[in-house]
Parts: sequence; structure tokens; C-alpha cells
Amino acid sequence: MDFLLHLLVPLTFSLLVSAAHGQSCSGYTFSGNLLFNNCTDLPFLNSSLYWTYDLTTNSVRIAFRQGGASPNQWAAWALNPTRPAMAGAQALVAFQESNGTVVAYTTPIFGSYPTMETGELSFPVVNLSASFVGNDVIIFATLILVNLNGSVNQLWQQGPVSNGNLLPHNTYGPNIQSIGTVDFQSGATTNGGGNSNQRLRNIHGVLNALGWGTLIPIGAIIARYMKVFESADPAWYYLHISCQISGYIIGVSGWAIGLRLRSKSGITHATHRAIGIAIFCLATIQISTLLLRPKKDHKHRIFWNIYHHSVGYTIILLSIINILKGFNILRPGHHWRSVYIAIAVTLALVAVILEVYTWIVVLRRNKNKSEQTRTNIRMQQTGFNGYREN
Repeated sequence: MDFLLHLLVPLTFSLLVSAAHGQSCSGYTFSGNLLFNNCTDLPFLNSSLYWTYDLTTNSVRIAFRQGGASPNQWAAWALNPTRPAMAGAQALVAFQESNGTVVAYTTPIFGSYPTMETGELSFPVVNLSASFVGNDVIIFATLILVNLNGSVNQLWQQGPVSNGNLLPHNTYGPNIQSIGTVDFQSGATTNGGGNSNQRLRNIHGVLNALGWGTLIPIGAIIARYMKVFESADPAWYYLHISCQISGYIIGVSGWAIGLRLRSKSGITHATHRAIGIAIFCLATIQISTLLLRPKKDHKHRIFWNIYHHSVGYTIILLSIINILKGFNILRPGHHWRSVYIAIAVTLALVAVILEVYTWIVVLRRNKNKSEQTRTNIRMQQTGFNGYREN
């Protein structure tokens, strides 16, 4: 009995998991007993691809099926002959109009914000149609593979429909992982281009949070509060410079990875990108002007200090805003966002406490100086009067 339990429980669990992920492509039956020679279950968005390759005509008859679909969603499958990215993809799109008519059409993707308008692809497409069967949307087509031999990048996607308009898909989670390759002739498929991009996104986020969002503020705190203590001079300056340069190098590395991601995926987050460029430019200017830092007693030092502090605090503010925007884009686990918010709040509390303490020290020091000055004045006056009396 124990043996049977150990056998049946994992088996039942695996069946439940398989059911939760939808019906396998090999077990699906098309209406009219339509058959295909090959099929593969795609790892994201509950999708499958079926095809039959014709060597004599170098064409392939395909069916793309996406489960769990609703009339308020559009579905798409595409080939990209040039790179594993959205930009350059040649897409087949299907959606259901408000009157129940299922529309299928072709659209080439030229950039990060495609219009999704009907257009010819870089290869001929014939017999294009689509249908809703239960909770599945299925796109049928025959592709003439002009200059598309061997392994080709494939992408699949889904997004919302509102009042007959196709709205942008999500830019996180499965929607940015739905990418792979397919070789129609050999039947080989691969997945994981999205996983590679996801790793780069994670590295991009970590480097920016560490560089711009942690080390740069720590360097500012050191400069703001350590230099009050004469015994910390010039140690505070070297600590400040070390944090700022380290934060700059790490932050620029994260920024460069962001540019690489933009190039690979073709997806642009305009506000996030614009703030990132602004941070890079301001930080580069800030680092460069260290060579122009006047001496303490120089008459222009006060103007340099105003500029340096203003730009520095602007960089910190923009960095925190952009990091939080990045979390909204990446949608990592909640603990990542919570960890960074905890770091930012901790640094802010430390700054507040040190600000209060610094003012206490400065006011007490000024009071002592004032008292010493008055004492010196009294001593000088007493000595002067004594001299006159003699």
C-alpha cells in the first residue's frame, strides 16, 4: 500500500500540473481532422505551434494555438529573420471583433511601438485565417519560406483589445519571455532567448540599484556629514570620492546593459530611458568637474559648491525615481522592491539623524566660538584699560 501511495501521489500531481498548463499539442484534435507532422508546446502564454513542411515548394503550413483566450484579447505569432527581437518581426495577428467576426491579418513590426496595421511581410503568406474554438484562438496560414532556411527566430504574443483597437501587450513576465527558434525542416525548436534577456534585465536592475541608488547616496551622506569633524579631514573626501566613482562605474555598466537590452528587444520605455540618459549625462559632468574643483579659499569656491551640491542631489533624486520605475517595468518578486525601498528609507533616516546631530554640533561649536570671542574681547578691553590706568 505504501508503495502504491508513493507511486500514485507523484503521478497524480504531475497530471494536475499538466492539466493546469493546458492540453499538450500532441493530444489536441483540430476540427475536420486537420493533421500536422510536427508540433511543439511553447513555454509561455499557454501556446502551441503545429506545422507541416513541404520540401518541394519550400513552404510550411502552420497552426498557432493559444489557450485561455478571450474575445477581449488579440493573439500573434511571428518570425524574425534577422534577430531574436520584436523589431523586425513578421507577424500573423488574430482578434475577435465586437460582432463576433474573427479577423486574421499580417503586420510587419518596425519598432518599439508598432501600429499593428495590416501590411505585407518579407515572405509570402497564403491561406491565412483564424478561429475561436472554445477558449482557444487558432491562426492558420501557409508560409512561403523565401530566404528562410534553417533555424529561424519565432515570437508569440497576446494583448488586450478595447473597442476594436489592439492595445500594447505587457512588457514583463511571460510576455517578454515568449521567444525561441524553430527549424521547420528538421523539426528542432529551442526556447530561452527571453530567459537570456531576463538575466540581462535582472543584472541591469541590480547594477543600477547598487550604483546610482545606493553608493552615490552613501557618498553624498559621507560628504555632507563627515566633513563637519575636523579630525575626519581629509579621510571623508577620499571616502566620498571612492563611493562616487564606484557608484558611477557600476551605474554606467547597468546603463550600458539597458542600451543593449533596448537593441536586442526593440522595446523602449521612453520615460525610463530618458531619465537614465539624464542621470548618465549629469553624473559624467559631475565626475569630470572634479578636476576643476577650486581650493577652499578661492573666491569662486562658493559657486562651485552650489553647482556641485545641486547636481549631486538631482542625480540622487532622479536615480531613486528611475529605479522605482524600473521595478514597475521588470515586475520582479515583491521582496526585491521591498529590499531596495528598505535601503532607501534607511539611508534617508540616517541622513535625517545625522542632519540633526550635525546642526547640534555646528550650533554648539558656533556658541563656543562666540563665547570665546567675547572672552577675548573682554580680556583685550581689560588689558587696554589697565594699560591706560598705569
